Amino acid sequence: MKSSTEAVTVDEAAPRGSAGEVFRAFLKLGLTSFGGPIAHLGYFRDELVTRRKWTDEAGYADLVALCQFLPGPASSQVGFALGLLRGGPLGAFAAWAAFTLPSALLLLLFAFGAAAFEGPLGAGLIHGLKIVAVAVVAQAVWGMARALAPDRERASIALAAVLIVILPAGPIGQISAIVIGGLAGLWLCRRGPAPTTGHLTFAVPKRVGIAALALFFLLLFLLPVISAALSSQGLALFDSFYRAGSLVFGGGHVVLPLLEAEVVRPGWVSEDAFLAGYGAAQAVPGPLFTFAAYLGAVMRPEPDGIAGAAIGLVAIFLPGFLLLIGALPFWDAFRARPLAQAAMRGANAAVVGILGAALYDPVWTSAILSPYDFALALTGFVLLTVWRAPPWSVVALLAASGIGLNLL
Repeated sequence: MKSSTEAVTVDEAAPRGSAGEVFRAFLKLGLTSFGGPIAHLGYFRDELVTRRKWTDEAGYADLVALCQFLPGPASSQVGFALGLLRGGPLGAFAAWAAFTLPSALLLLLFAFGAAAFEGPLGAGLIHGLKIVAVAVVAQAVWGMARALAPDRERASIALAAVLIVILPAGPIGQISAIVIGGLAGLWLCRRGPAPTTGHLTFAVPKRVGIAALALFFLLLFLLPVISAALSSQGLALFDSFYRAGSLVFGGGHVVLPLLEAEVVRPGWVSEDAFLAGYGAAQAVPGPLFTFAAYLGAVMRPEPDGIAGAAIGLVAIFLPGFLLLIGALPFWDAFRARPLAQAAMRGANAAVVGILGAALYDPVWTSAILSPYDFALALTGFVLLTVWRAPPWSVVALLAASGIGLNLL
């Protein structure tokens, strides 16, 4: 078995590429990767492991396990790491930019055009997109509950998380639910398969990993203090998106309740605009975290527009990448600890409860206003979960149905 130091040493004979090669490969993926993070990981494997052979199956599986363990957007973290492996730091940035920008630009265009959606057609479209959000979040809750809360102990943690989130609404309730879920996991969730070890091949020195982790925590705790002291809306915006990106366990859809607490409750973005943008985000390829570009653009306090979109996009991805860089030198040693695994099982179960609470409020309460709305949402849910329909097709169908209902 390799030691943790050996596990992050790059084979000198391993092929290396240029940042341009990485950008071209990930731009193709950014334009064609529909279907959410699990589908993205399949696209990555086909293109970069099977066809281009940037790494082997064991190394890819190990990388996926790491990124699913950490908070943050798992598919983007995997892409960032593959870019780092192939092209160094510039390759990592190229991978993120190429995979992220296509969907971010599409959502930015939607944000700029959203103000033009007035009258019956526009109102129907916005309502249809809000119904899409119901179907998509219900699918996410269903799938995550089966994977992350399959037994009595974790189902109970998920239920407790719902109650915790409902009582002190907002970020405090969500953070408390994750922390309490992790502590409960130490007690209730110690059973589980032993992790495999020894496949990572990244030359990340421990001092770099420690510096990345230190920066992650410094930004997490100091940004709220600095933004309040300077009364800077730009820093407050960066802080809100950074905090949301720091707490996303279990999948990209979990960012919905976190962002809702950060931007809707303070009045920066209306609830209707928030849910319409989330529905539109299901129709574009690439990572769901690009929803932040839309939110930054439709903010009412400045900075908004392109500046707001850029701030939101960088801030929401940054914590996941800092944690990834920080974890690479220590991953094998850390994940071998049973208590760490138990805590993460409890935290992931709590995430199911957080997303379940968001399914009711604001998603359901804002979108389901009649029996017809319920029928449309149920149709979308069945299409996604049973028929495995592409999300973009469900978005198109329900958006058109929302227009039709509004006209009738």
